[in-house]
Amino acid sequence: MQLDVLYFASLRDAAGCERERVETHAVDLAALYAELAARHGFRFVPPHLRVAVDGAFAHWSDPPRQGSEVVFIPPVSGG
Repeated sequence: MQLDVLYFASLRDAAGCERERVETHAVDLAALYAELAARHGFRFVPPHLRVAVDGAFAHWSDPPRQGSEVVFIPPVSGG
């Protein structure tokens, strides 16, 4: 299935892009992230990230859906 994946902050820096269309056979969002982490060298593990699908926060065990927009959100710091 094809998905649009958006990256923020350090994930965007590691991926070298803000968004990409990916082809995946991942059974859940955790497996999708593992595929992308292997490709881009992401340092964060899922418990340290949030994931959203089509504008709503999701669970790592949720299956991806064809054509969805998936966003991985790393922790941010600020003052």
